[in-house]
Order: sequence, then C-alpha cells, then structure tokens
Amino acid sequence: MMLIADSGSTKTDWAWIENGTIVHRVTTAGINPVHQGEEEIGKVVEQLFPRKEERGRTKENSTDIRENISCTTETQSISPSSLLLPPSSKNTSLKWVFFYGAGCIPEKKGVVEKVLRKVFPEANRIEVESDLLGAARAVCQHQEGLACILGTGSNSCLYDGEKIVGNVPPLGYILGDEGSGAVLGKLFLNALFKGALPDGMKEDFLQKSGLSYPEIIQRVYRQPMANRFLASTSLYISEHLDVLVLRDLVTQNFRDFFHKNIAQYGRHDLPVGAIGSIAYHYRELLQEVAEEEGYKLNKIAKGPMEGLVAYHLMK
Repeated sequence: MMLIADSGSTKTDWAWIENGTIVHRVTTAGINPVHQGEEEIGKVVEQLFPRKEERGRTKENSTDIRENISCTTETQSISPSSLLLPPSSKNTSLKWVFFYGAGCIPEKKGVVEKVLRKVFPEANRIEVESDLLGAARAVCQHQEGLACILGTGSNSCLYDGEKIVGNVPPLGYILGDEGSGAVLGKLFLNALFKGALPDGMKEDFLQKSGLSYPEIIQRVYRQPMANRFLASTSLYISEHLDVLVLRDLVTQNFRDFFHKNIAQYGRHDLPVGAIGSIAYHYRELLQEVAEEEGYKLNKIAKGPMEGLVAYHLMK
C-alpha cells in the first residue's frame, strides 16, 4: 500500500493507493514546517488515528473531534466516528509514503519526515518534497517540462522528469506572484476604486461582498492573510468575465506571469502544465495567453493528487 499527501498551510489531502487505485481519501488540517514545529505537525498527523476511547463513540458525540476532517472511499462514506485510516490498512502493510507540502524546503522537510517515521514505522520508504515538485510531477509526470502553480500565490519551475533544475523566485504577492489570485485581486481592487470599471460595478461588488472601502483597506494593510483576502475577490471576477475590462485584467495577470517567470527559462520547446484554482477556473484564458506567448499548455488541473498517483504508479 502507498500513501500520498498533498499539503498546504490550510489543509492536507491524504490518499491511500492499493492495487493501482485510490481506496481512501482524507482531508485534515494543513501542515507547513516553516510555521509549525514537530509537536504541532504531530498533532495534525495524529488526526488520522482516533483515540481508543473515541472509536466507540457515536457520530453525534464525536463530530467535535473531527472538525475540518472529511473522509471518502470509492465504495462508502466514512462517518467522523470511524477510523480515518483505510479499513484494509489493518491487514495490508504500508510500504511507501510520499509527502508533498508547502514550506518543505531542504532545511525544514526533515521535521515532517521525522514525524512521519514515528507514525508509520512500517513504511520502507518515506519521501518529503516541496509542493512545487509535487506540481511538476503531477503535470509533467516523467517528462521534461515547465510546471506552474497558480493559486492564491504562484510559482514555477524547470523540471527534468524527476527533479527541479530551475526556479525563478516568485517573491510573494507584494514583490511578485504574477498570475496568482492575490495579484489578480490587487489589479481588480485598484481598477475598482480608481474608476476603471463600468459604472455601478463598484457599488455592486461592495454590496455583494458586504465590505466598505475602509474595511478593504483594513483587511489589506492591517490584518493577517491579506493575500488570501485579495485572492477571494476572484469569485466575483469569475462571475463577470463577460465584462471586457475584467477579462483583460485576468489575461494581463497571466501575461505578466509568462513574461516575468516562464520566459526566464528560455525553453519554448517544452510543454507547460499548471496546477491551482486560478489556473483551473480561468483555464480558457490561460490557454489563450500561453498560445499567444508561444507555449504549448498541455495540462491544467485544480489539484495535483490524481497526477501524483499516476506518477508514482508508473515509477
């Protein structure tokens, strides 16, 4: 049996693979070793193992200890009071664990590996890698290519079919992150308040979002997670793509991503693959920009899990 995890700061998606099929999936809290220590990461992983005294509880009595956790299998729905491990794991040994996560830089991924070795001592192999390598393996498989993450933030790399061999630093949403939801939100709010959008759109957005100008300034400059707040405006943008100026903001954002990131690799000959909510929900515009910039965009996915399963089954 194989276990693959795809983790961000908000949530972790765990998938158990047996006989070439995903037999069980679980979502727990996120893991990021840049912001979490060994003890805190251990508590997240322990969510996979309900305490003995909790296993006999009814669903009604145990939902409080399963907050932010969901479970599914191909054949049944797993209630919060059930074991979060796949039923077959009792009789099948876990051989491989592959963990891909945000913050899993070389100097930090050992923290995650140490926790996983404690939790899964029977595993023959445990590998912890960055979310960027996970994205590359998901969209490029074992072939050379250019891989992108376009979500709340953005990133990219040159991939040789096994590892990352080039990376233009994304720099975050203040200095960079072109193509991301956060930067799209900046472009949108700038246009909104500087009068570049159609009449009535500012009032419509403020009414639907329940926000005011002072509240938006507060969220951006004085509250944490401003990048997530900015990216949240993407929902409104996606619902109004019939407005030409909004379509132009999306394409401008993608074009900046190609000019300032992908072009730096100097490899128009390689296919491009993209992972992330922004790539997925604006895939037609992303495809359009890629073609105009001379690139072949051959894979777009909302998340990497299915691609990672295919990668490791082929290995």
